[in-house]
Amino acid sequence: MSAFDYSQAFSRNIGWVTEAEQACLKTKRVAIAGMGGVGGAHLLTLARLGIGKFHIADLDTFEVANFNRQAGASMASVGRHKAEVLAEMALQINPQCAIEVFPEGVDGGNLERFFRNVDLYVDGLDFFAFQIRQQVFAHCHDNAIPATTVAPLGMSAALLNFLPDHMSFEDYFQWGGRAELEKAIRFLVGLAPGLLHRHYLADPSRVDLKARKGPSTVMACQLCAGVAATEALKILIGRGKVWAAPHGIQYDAYRNKLAHTWRPGGNRNWLNRAAIAIASRQLGIRAG
Repeated sequence: MSAFDYSQAFSRNIGWVTEAEQACLKTKRVAIAGMGGVGGAHLLTLARLGIGKFHIADLDTFEVANFNRQAGASMASVGRHKAEVLAEMALQINPQCAIEVFPEGVDGGNLERFFRNVDLYVDGLDFFAFQIRQQVFAHCHDNAIPATTVAPLGMSAALLNFLPDHMSFEDYFQWGGRAELEKAIRFLVGLAPGLLHRHYLADPSRVDLKARKGPSTVMACQLCAGVAATEALKILIGRGKVWAAPHGIQYDAYRNKLAHTWRPGGNRNWLNRAAIAIASRQLGIRAG
């Protein structure tokens, strides 16, 4: 077996990045909460980019229902802890990378440790993890840690960046103390105001926000990983345009369409308010 050599392993990145930029990526630390559909793919993609340090968190174990989309899901990993499986996979790509695993997940009690010396946060939390997502993004905003979220919607990737000295997650989504179903609607509308994915849902009965259920595709998860890694690259090496919220970008592979939206005020914007009201009526709830 050949000995691992960082320079050789990531030499094919050179050209799109300089040797100095690659050396910079080796020193960076990225935190990813959630090792499921998008989080696991984020980790492996960033590991192949040559990122040298990670904090990863997930409290769940793999099951057969994860097979359609989650990077670490296989018969060999059923019943195993997601974060531990993904850490092993990343170390097979780069045995020299430093990975701190948070097998208890992220909560209010370990946020300081999870984000210690972190250069970037990449969101991989479950769609319905509302409380901890609010806490995580608030911590990033309060501590000037850039944060990116790329949502897998249908067969598309919907990007939002929350950068220091720009609009915060809470200011954009306007969750406050609202009920979970209201948060779900506001999250959906805010993530992808262009709604490129709404045209081809084959079985609407499979979407049940009240029951915290919805369909997913591996195509969306892999698109998200590519988008998130590209944003991470630009943020970490300080080269390339990074659009911050209230700008949002959605690419839909099924429809071959791209939407770049700008919603000043986030979910306070009249277009988003209208979409929230329509979705709320369809679900039979009163929009706050």
